[in-house]
Amino acid sequence: AVKLNATDMDLDIVESTTAQVSTPGTTTVPAHTLYDIVRKLPDGAQVDLDAGASGELTLSAGRSRFTLQSLPTDEFPVLSGGELPHAFTVTSAELRALIDRSKFAISTEETRYYLNGIYLHKAERDGINVLRAVATDGHRLANVESPLPAGAEDMPGVIVPRKAVTELRKLIDESGDEVRVSLSETKIRFAFDDAVLTSKLIDGTFPDYERVIPVGNDKTMEVDCKPFADAVDRVSAISSEKSRAVKLALTNGLLVLTASSPEHGSATEEVEVDYQGDDIEIGFNSAYLIDITRQIEGDKARFSMADSASPTIVREVDDDSALYVLMPMRV
Repeated sequence: AVKLNATDMDLDIVESTTAQVSTPGTTTVPAHTLYDIVRKLPDGAQVDLDAGASGELTLSAGRSRFTLQSLPTDEFPVLSGGELPHAFTVTSAELRALIDRSKFAISTEETRYYLNGIYLHKAERDGINVLRAVATDGHRLANVESPLPAGAEDMPGVIVPRKAVTELRKLIDESGDEVRVSLSETKIRFAFDDAVLTSKLIDGTFPDYERVIPVGNDKTMEVDCKPFADAVDRVSAISSEKSRAVKLALTNGLLVLTASSPEHGSATEEVEVDYQGDDIEIGFNSAYLIDITRQIEGDKARFSMADSASPTIVREVDDDSALYVLMPMRV
């Protein structure tokens, strides 16, 4: 086998692949150049690598031959060392769900760097310990849970950077059924069958997100997700590019969606919903509304509202493992 190791000093990945090795050894080579060469070779081409003593790597394939400069292997930076005292195993499906249902809410605002990742930590709900992933950009919040794995009881809360989340998500699709997670307060490692991803963690304090999750929102609307998201999408075609605002007006059993802009005109659409309560009007960013609705895998979503100025909670009707909070906007 041949083992490939690449790093950008924040992320480190080691991956193994089958090879016939006649002389064991190590070398370094520019990653992008090597990738570019191999990418342009014909499918199924046999690749021979020869690291001579001259500080060069020769790559041969068919009638092609490339000579690449290499650096001393002892100068290659090692990110994957160090003690990672907390370790547990999760299924690929659980890790995929934690990432997929929360990553859309990761902030891209570099000044609030502590929001540029997923906050992974042990939490408690209804007396049961859970592994919780939280992401927020200040406008919306995703809070997703799975059962707490054995070994995670004493784990510190850590913020996994967006870049690591993106690469991890790709590896999950290519991997087996389980992922071994090891972490300290500064690094986290995800070990798969043939690949190991190590990442630095964001050095910051994630805000007390539970403060922004409202309690006592007493106006509850249940709606079919897909027709609702499609209706919001249609109406939002009229709203201004900047605000993307859509107004929801609720009366018994009926939701009226409206959007307007000085440049484009106005739009209205009615959607049948399950709602009994006082009339309420509330505005949201349509893109955020659609994003959250698309995270819900079941048919129905439940919106719990208080008034037009307070955060709204969105959940799947038949699954309480995920909770979303959406801040309203003036319309």
